[in-house]
Amino acid sequence: MKILVTGATGLLGSTITKQLLLQGHSVSVLCRPSSDRRLLEGAGHELTWIEGDIMDITGLEKAFATVDMVVHAAAMVSFIPRQKKLMHKVNVEGTANVVNACLYSSVKKLCHISSVAALGRPEVRQKGSREPVEINEGQRWTDSSSNSNYAITKYHAELEVWRGIAEGLNAVILNPSVILGEGDWHKSSTRLFKYIHDEKPFYTDGLLNYVDVADVSEAACRLLFSDISGERFIVNGGTIPYQKFFSDTASAFGKKAPRWKVSPVLAELVWRFEALRTFITGSAPLLTRETARAAQHHYRFNGQKLSSATGIVYRSLEDTLGRIAKSLKRAV
Repeated sequence: MKILVTGATGLLGSTITKQLLLQGHSVSVLCRPSSDRRLLEGAGHELTWIEGDIMDITGLEKAFATVDMVVHAAAMVSFIPRQKKLMHKVNVEGTANVVNACLYSSVKKLCHISSVAALGRPEVRQKGSREPVEINEGQRWTDSSSNSNYAITKYHAELEVWRGIAEGLNAVILNPSVILGEGDWHKSSTRLFKYIHDEKPFYTDGLLNYVDVADVSEAACRLLFSDISGERFIVNGGTIPYQKFFSDTASAFGKKAPRWKVSPVLAELVWRFEALRTFITGSAPLLTRETARAAQHHYRFNGQKLSSATGIVYRSLEDTLGRIAKSLKRAV
């Protein structure tokens, strides 16, 4: 089978790409000339590299013309306010272009990598307690202060996929939580491990929903070759307090765990200080209003629909952290 992957140089895209190669498929990857290809080292000679961009609809149509299936993993993740417009362009307009190119080129199936952020969040003040709110695939999007700009773009990107499905596109949507894997620990969710490895002292009171990158990759591959279409699936291996996650990860690294709890009031003060520092220096903020508030949330995502549909058994956090720590320590 001929498969094209967008976002193949990222943590998840590279893992999916390598798994498809192991399964014996012919894989093409769409990437910009400036993309960092290190996560695909060792597999590059087996791939067909297509230099392009999801913002180029003509280029997409040409690239999709010779493939059977597409995995759309390209996206921009940012919580920096000044990048809001660019993120909307990449995530929403880019996904619309991918959907249109799939329809135009009669691609047999699209697997769209979304996020649990696209499910939306109930307004925190409506909860009335500190008990975690469970969210499943039936969660209806509502405008809420709990929805980040990133979440809004992923929600609108999903709408483009649903529009494609209504127009006859065979597609499935994956909604992974925070993806844990052996990537560049200066980027995306892997920065959590850098934070803990450097023995930073602070932790927050919220809950972390997590999933092993290998589980998301396996889910994408199974759904891609299944008869399932027109459905979305949460991919979430578990939910854990940030304090325990930081403690378990520090133990895997042989490092000292964070020990000082950041209260909501302190978090609000810090992001405001960071906003001022960013305005003066022009550097990226270490903490934004969105990330400060998200770290205090108590949501639990139910990933059982995927297990029931595909038979996937999520990896244990202990195994995931042990593998990642071993890999990242070699890179230090």
